[in-house]
Amino acid sequence: MRRNSAKNVAMGGVMAALAVVIMCMGTIIPIATFICPMACMVLLTVVMKTTGTRIAWAWYAAVSILSLLLGPDKEAAAVFVFLGYYPIIKPWIDKRKFPFLWKLSFFNAAILVMYTLLIHLFGMASIAEDFAELGMVMTVVTLILGNVTLFLLDFNLTIMGKKGKQKHG
Repeated sequence: MRRNSAKNVAMGGVMAALAVVIMCMGTIIPIATFICPMACMVLLTVVMKTTGTRIAWAWYAAVSILSLLLGPDKEAAAVFVFLGYYPIIKPWIDKRKFPFLWKLSFFNAAILVMYTLLIHLFGMASIAEDFAELGMVMTVVTLILGNVTLFLLDFNLTIMGKKGKQKHG
């Protein structure tokens, strides 16, 4: 079966619609700001394994744009825009020397750029107020927990990749 067949494109479209619905649910509970983008990254892994990297990039772009346009939680949409393509670049990072450091650098740089843009360029002062209320110690603890969460997600994506190889290989 060709990697760009209509079946693969249709499957990618259905999965993108599901991802946008998940992203739109981001305001139901506060922690969903971070859970919804991670759930969409898991969906991206499924799309990539079944349709290939090319459609996965198109899927990521479509879900990013639709999340920004339709999603009520712009912070969750931004998290997906800045981190959502991680499952696509993960195989490349895993082949590098010191993948742990690459992953730490990727996550922390993406988060730093994202929040800098959200606060200073897009004028989302409420985020800056939230960080001020938390204080510096809790902001650092939140960043550390974000790093831990990335590695838990990475571990789960690795397991999904191994199961996919066993099934097809």
